Amino acid sequence: MVFFVVVAALFAGYGTAYLASDDVRYLTRAGFEETRILQSRQPIDRLVRRPDIDAALRRSLGLVLETRDYAARLGLEAKETYTTYSDVGRDTLLLVLQAAPKDCICPHTWKYPIVGRIPYKGFFDPVAARREAAQFSLRGYDTYLRPSSAFSTLGWFNDPLLSTALTRDSVELAVTVFHEIAHNTLYVKSATPFNESFAQLVGYRSAQAFFEERGDSARAQQAADRWHDEIVLGDYYAALVERLETLYSQHPDSARLEEGRRSAAAWARSQLEGPIAQRFRTYRIGRLTERPINNARLIGARIYRTRLDLFDRWYERHDRDVGRSVSALKALMEGAEGDSAYARLERAVETKQ
Repeated sequence: MVFFVVVAALFAGYGTAYLASDDVRYLTRAGFEETRILQSRQPIDRLVRRPDIDAALRRSLGLVLETRDYAARLGLEAKETYTTYSDVGRDTLLLVLQAAPKDCICPHTWKYPIVGRIPYKGFFDPVAARREAAQFSLRGYDTYLRPSSAFSTLGWFNDPLLSTALTRDSVELAVTVFHEIAHNTLYVKSATPFNESFAQLVGYRSAQAFFEERGDSARAQQAADRWHDEIVLGDYYAALVERLETLYSQHPDSARLEEGRRSAAAWARSQLEGPIAQRFRTYRIGRLTERPINNARLIGARIYRTRLDLFDRWYERHDRDVGRSVSALKALMEGAEGDSAYARLERAVETKQ
């Protein structure tokens, strides 16, 4: 994900008179945490040579270096991202808050310099995160707090690999590296779903190519299958959102709204337990079927899965080559902002048919 702790440093230049006290406290904490993370960085290439380092950690760090090198070979702007490692000393790096009205699939957004509007806010302080979530709930919003194990500063700082990102298997670790480096390579202002969905393509397709080159066909197939399942999930969420938007467009009263949301939840369960489960190659439904409708959670899920089919068709049209696909997409997005990014991509994909 992209969580811009660089904002703390940028806002500091405006002076506290520009900001409300809550903003000052929030940005001060973000700046402090970023400073702490940066100060604890250790070069990965040195760590992997140390005999006293845990063997599992050494293997993971070695994989990160190899993945980084491969990303550079693909033409991605690896810069100094993940050349260092920081142990954050806890299981959860930060909590990410999202909020949306109960009768609209429209995210509340927070505005930042450089990056524009973003439909989430990251908190290093869990108490502050829950406090702000509670304030939105009192205003009648759906809210969603989720943990995040990684972030990108788009190359503003030497982003270290964080200990929270090492809890995954080797495929997901490689995907994380490629995903975060993708943000260095292409970022469209005020277009979070586009940026994150693009990074998903780069993450999984690059991991697939990386493991194929290593002769690890099992992990390469695993990366391809997980990407397939991400596209399936994207289709499911798109259909659910369309169903809810039809309900919300009728401007129902509170009773009809709740009844409609319960009906949509029942439909969602039937889809997840039936056709969606049958299409999955690696994912398991788990507790997805138990969830009530929550617009903020849906927006969060879709941020990483919006029109993944478009990105995959773009990839297919560029000879299934990640480097060529990214280079061409970067040129296509020159000067784009907000919703225009998807409009450009859709036109380009359709005209190539």
